[in-house]
Amino acid sequence: MEMKDKSTGIRAQLDQAEKMRKYLSEKNLLRNDLKISKDNAFIYFPVKDLPRELDPYKVLKKEFEKKETEPKSYKEIVSIPDKLKHELPTSYDAIGDIILIKLPNKLLKYQKEIGESLLKSNKNVKTVCLIEPVTGEFRTRNIKVIAGEKHTTTTHKEYGLKFDVDVENTYFSPRLATERKRVAGLVKPNEIVVDMFAGVAPFSIMIAKYANPKIIYAIDKNEEAVKCAKQNIKRNNVLDKIEVINADANEIHKILQKKADRIIMNLPFSAHLFFMYALKIAKDYVIIHYYDILKVGMIEERTGKLKKIAEENGYALPNLDIRKIKSYAPREFYIGIDITAKKMPM
Repeated sequence: MEMKDKSTGIRAQLDQAEKMRKYLSEKNLLRNDLKISKDNAFIYFPVKDLPRELDPYKVLKKEFEKKETEPKSYKEIVSIPDKLKHELPTSYDAIGDIILIKLPNKLLKYQKEIGESLLKSNKNVKTVCLIEPVTGEFRTRNIKVIAGEKHTTTTHKEYGLKFDVDVENTYFSPRLATERKRVAGLVKPNEIVVDMFAGVAPFSIMIAKYANPKIIYAIDKNEEAVKCAKQNIKRNNVLDKIEVINADANEIHKILQKKADRIIMNLPFSAHLFFMYALKIAKDYVIIHYYDILKVGMIEERTGKLKKIAEENGYALPNLDIRKIKSYAPREFYIGIDITAKKMPM
């Protein structure tokens, strides 16, 4: 049954309707909670107020249909005790038609209610998953579907690209979309790029699509990620630019015959453990896009460690451009460092 509400309205002839709509919108006079209506001769606009300049038009009282309003946030409709609402997460990840959300222990008993409210407040979402932190060498996490369809595979879109992602068996962060595009904009023509922890290959594909590298080597140890990466490379039509290698990053210097102009190290928490292997595949001058998750107080300690590893491998790090990309936890940040590394003279 359609809901209606009585409101003051302005009647305009059909040939004057668009002019009237623009005027009312610009003056913020149009009621946005009610639908504009029409018949064979006139269009009727529900209005908040009646300035004098509208006196020549027919003013009337009329019933208008109410617009269906969607909640701005899942927090507005979730059915949990009010005293716990301050515990609800302010953010979550949306990958394709899947939402991934972490919940504090206090809210775990309301996971179903929270999942259903997320579905209702996000029209394009079909599945809501409760997640635990990423762990292990394959960067996977425990996932539980708490609302919607029982699936963990989806297609994510960003900057005109499409990525097949299995959120249970591969790692993907939608929050790095801007960072991926930024890095692609830095790549110079004919560079050799190595993506050491490629996952489903979003960095590699973004660079292949929006830059002109000579070749990109997309490396990952996770077979499921490699399978998705190959699908994604094909569907985005960059087969001629990317070579996928299923291997451990600490073995890549034994496999690659070419040296890199640019290296991507997106392995938060563990990237520093592989920094020496990145330098083994680097040209005498190389740019390394290094990513980590650190508390602010640990950044200086980490960069000091990277400089020491570089020195031990014959490189100097004359420039480190450090950026906070996003918040990860209280006082803990996803950090990006653009590292310039130069081979030191013997």
